[in-house]
Amino acid sequence: MEELAREAGITVRTLRFYRERKLLPPPRREGRIAWYDDHHLARLRTIAALLERGHTLTGIADLTATFESGRDVGELFGVGEDAASATWSEETPVRLTPEDLADHFAGEVTAENLATALDLGYLATDGEEIVHVSRRLLDVSAALVREGVPLAAVLQAGREVREHTTAMAGIFATMVRSHLDEDTAGASLQRLRPLAKSVVEAELSMALDRLIRAEKDV
Repeated sequence: MEELAREAGITVRTLRFYRERKLLPPPRREGRIAWYDDHHLARLRTIAALLERGHTLTGIADLTATFESGRDVGELFGVGEDAASATWSEETPVRLTPEDLADHFAGEVTAENLATALDLGYLATDGEEIVHVSRRLLDVSAALVREGVPLAAVLQAGREVREHTTAMAGIFATMVRSHLDEDTAGASLQRLRPLAKSVVEAELSMALDRLIRAEKDV
């Protein structure tokens, strides 16, 4: 404990306080000896970084509890790297530290929002790191928050958009299976994916045009 406190630049008393608040996982024990490792040191440095950004210890404890109860990367992507690349072939996952995430969504990284993001499958944990499933979704979400949209509203919109896009993907898949060889339906879906995306992007663009014109006419 003394060595860990010295490496982290804090007092042993502070370290014990963090342990009591469950901000730090318990050490590995061998008889009467307690062993701390690099994961404990990384957690202490994360706590220090979040405190510097204005987070309270209560808030950090909530974030810690949320992530420790969340899904890990294997559960998010499936078993093995092949499953990950097959499932998210067009999306680029992003690795973040908790302080990186706080910088993307200043003041909006609450335990409730993190729980929602974990539930949606946008986030997973990998040791001391956080993995966001999509660089594009991360960038868009952060941009909306910078424009003044609360992160909770962005996540709710994401949940609703997912329902509609899942339905649209089902329409396209049904069409392909109905008119192409069933034995190669999976390969056909992958090959014709750009066509489906083009249809959705064009329809969304036209729908936004109609909405903008209607707003101007009001």
